[in-house]
Amino acid sequence: MRTAIRFLRFRIGGWQPLADALGVQADTIGKVLRGGRDVTANLAYSVARVADVLIDDLLAGAWLSPRTCPHCGRPPDDFHDEETVVENEPSEVIRRLVKR
Repeated sequence: MRTAIRFLRFRIGGWQPLADALGVQADTIGKVLRGGRDVTANLAYSVARVADVLIDDLLAGAWLSPRTCPHCGRPPDDFHDEETVVENEPSEVIRRLVKR
């Protein structure tokens, strides 16, 4: 469960957005990940809902790739949600903001 929470952080984009999606405080997630607090049934179901997987698959670890790092939750190298776009020129919006 803790690895799944770490993995979701990468999918969602940070601890605070994950905490908001799970309906808990960010420090609650930290306590759970450090082992200072148990994973509750409510948290497990919230993780399953946010991950859009069955609770059985989540608890069995079937949802994550076997190559997902159990310590940090980093997805496998071939995990890509979207391509990163690098622009050589700043956008018009950026140019206007810099001029101010």
